[in-house]
Amino acid sequence: MTETDLELSDGRRLHVYDTGADDSDDGFAVFWHHGTPNIGAPPEPLFPAAARLGIRWVSYDRPGYGGSTPRPDRNVASVAADVSAIADALSIDQFVVMGHSGGGPHALACGALLPERVLAVVSVAGLAPFGAEGLDWFAGMTDSGVGSLRAAAAGRAAKESYEAGAQYDPDMFTPADHAALSGEWSWFGDVVGPAVAAGPGGLIDDDLAYVTPWGFDPGQVVAPVLLLHGGQDRIVPSSHSQWLASRCPAAELRLSPDDGHISVLNTGGAALDWLADHSGH
Repeated sequence: MTETDLELSDGRRLHVYDTGADDSDDGFAVFWHHGTPNIGAPPEPLFPAAARLGIRWVSYDRPGYGGSTPRPDRNVASVAADVSAIADALSIDQFVVMGHSGGGPHALACGALLPERVLAVVSVAGLAPFGAEGLDWFAGMTDSGVGSLRAAAAGRAAKESYEAGAQYDPDMFTPADHAALSGEWSWFGDVVGPAVAAGPGGLIDDDLAYVTPWGFDPGQVVAPVLLLHGGQDRIVPSSHSQWLASRCPAAELRLSPDDGHISVLNTGGAALDWLADHSGH
């Protein structure tokens, strides 16, 4: 995997990850959208499945994380221009997108706003829009998650104040999540630590984006959408993906009743098979 810095026309920098093009004609690019707070390195536990399918992983640190310049007042829709710039720089015309947790809305944004380029979308344990009609947005979240996102909804100053005293809450993860995190998904340690090393700026910008208007409607996504969610998820309750499934025109919902926010990623290999089937390869 190579890591490069892409300089944008507005003076910002994006730190990009690329596992490189497959030698066969059957390979295709998957843009990975990371969760909060992570850097953008693609998910190593899914590399064996990706290699089998000839997948080229492309990803980047969202603005404010890792090696990417902050983008003040970004919204979820801001991702589309950044992904377009990366795809252009790498001479990738069409691709599929996959996001986990907070990466889910960003993957959907690409599907909605780059319809000529995005062939399919996978959202794993992803959020629905804040204030979504007919959805009790906070229902089923842990108290720590509710407190964090309510602080974001109160504005930047309230969110900054909250993060100054925030502590890790192990109860946000289910036993299945803890098992996954002690196994191959211990990989998260490699992407969370660097994401918060320079402070909570990226996390704050992410959470503010989730609870303000996204800049697009998930119903705009005309490409096929696969929504994966754990039925026991305490961070983003599965009702969020159920709501999205009812709004995206070409959505398929796969609920894993016994999984949580992390353990649901054990179904990621099957999601990559689905992407291969919908990538035109």
